[in-house]
Amino acid sequence: MVRAAPVMQQADHSVYLYFFWGDGCPHCAHQKPFLEELAERYPNLEVLAFEIYNVEANRAVFMNMASAMGFEARGVPTTIIGERYWVGFSDVTAQEIEAQVMACSLSGCPDAGVGVIPGREAAPPSSDAPTESGAEVAASVITVPLLGTVDLGAQSLWVSTALIGFVDGFNPCSLWVLSILIALTLRTGSRRKIFIIGLTFITVTALVYVLFIAGLFTMLTFISFLGWIQAAVSLLALFFALINIKDYFWYKEGLSFTIDDAQKPGLYKRMRRVLQAGDSLGALVIATIGLAVGVSLVEFSCTAGFPVLWTNLVAAQNVTPLTFVLLLLLYMLIYQIDELGIFIVAVVTLRASKLEEKHGRILKLIGGTLMLTLAAVMLINPALMNDLRSSVIIFGVAFGVALLILLVHRVVLPRFGIVIGTEAEVRSGRRSKSKRRRKRVSHG
Repeated sequence: MVRAAPVMQQADHSVYLYFFWGDGCPHCAHQKPFLEELAERYPNLEVLAFEIYNVEANRAVFMNMASAMGFEARGVPTTIIGERYWVGFSDVTAQEIEAQVMACSLSGCPDAGVGVIPGREAAPPSSDAPTESGAEVAASVITVPLLGTVDLGAQSLWVSTALIGFVDGFNPCSLWVLSILIALTLRTGSRRKIFIIGLTFITVTALVYVLFIAGLFTMLTFISFLGWIQAAVSLLALFFALINIKDYFWYKEGLSFTIDDAQKPGLYKRMRRVLQAGDSLGALVIATIGLAVGVSLVEFSCTAGFPVLWTNLVAAQNVTPLTFVLLLLLYMLIYQIDELGIFIVAVVTLRASKLEEKHGRILKLIGGTLMLTLAAVMLINPALMNDLRSSVIIFGVAFGVALLILLVHRVVLPRFGIVIGTEAEVRSGRRSKSKRRRKRVSHG
């Protein structure tokens, strides 16, 4: 944690800081030492701490103060000074809090607890005129037309969202279904059908995914007072990660988050029903919607890992509903890039590329490695995701480890005659089938 250098200011005004925290909350634990140091450097600062996980009365105080300040009490740590509040804690937040303490020491700020907390009935003198320091504190908050206030201090969350959405978009299950669907529609030779079916399918599956992610976020936000929930969700993501990495070496062996072969005939049957809908636009759209919803339900076990991890990450940052909506839009925009690319190429060229097992294995490894790294960070020190530099380093390490595994497994070990996993057996089996086919052709 970066600390500001001690600054000795003339304590003209008393400053009251309200700190709402929870036992077991990792961000709260990081903020406590900072507040202790801050109180030592500013003798006029009074820190009033309220633990809300175990003390119901403090939780009521939290709700009342949040209501008086005009925001929703959703998570901790929450810090209130005068007319400003912060949800969550990071290096940027620490700088803003100290700047606010300094500004209130010089110019005065109202006691946010007056009239809200019993016993606090007299407010110290305050100045309603904005100060230069107060303006600097608010510099990371901007107002966007139609969207309202957006906090730029959470920039690392935007980068994390973009990278997670990008990796999640290359999900073997969704790409396999889309490639097969396009391949079947190409047989009709109709760009119109390909366009209607493909665009409807991508849109509906995206909407189902959005509802799934929004539901996860709502659930995690609602139970955010229970600190152990975040750890449990991180462990679940860790489990998904290990299974995905296992699938790189032993594809579909044992427990596997892929589309079961037993379910594929049913999916093919649904796809054929879409093609049999004829030239009726309404029938074609309805049949495609039914297919998309059914496929989404089948895919959930295959695709749930990253949404679970991402919603846990966002919920841990205590973002506002507006910020969550914007982050989700960014996630889905980047998530759909690969599918839209495949779809556009198919419409223009009337050709389709089928996702092969070797591609699926690599995607599983990259996704699993990133998921494993992020889940471990969320368990060990979630505060690392608050900083842009550390977030980029974490993603870089994850991708680097995946590339290193590919290099060792596919280049280094084979040179020593060491084979791990079932991919070599699959390639050998394919070569044998190819030789048998060539023999039959030559004898024929």
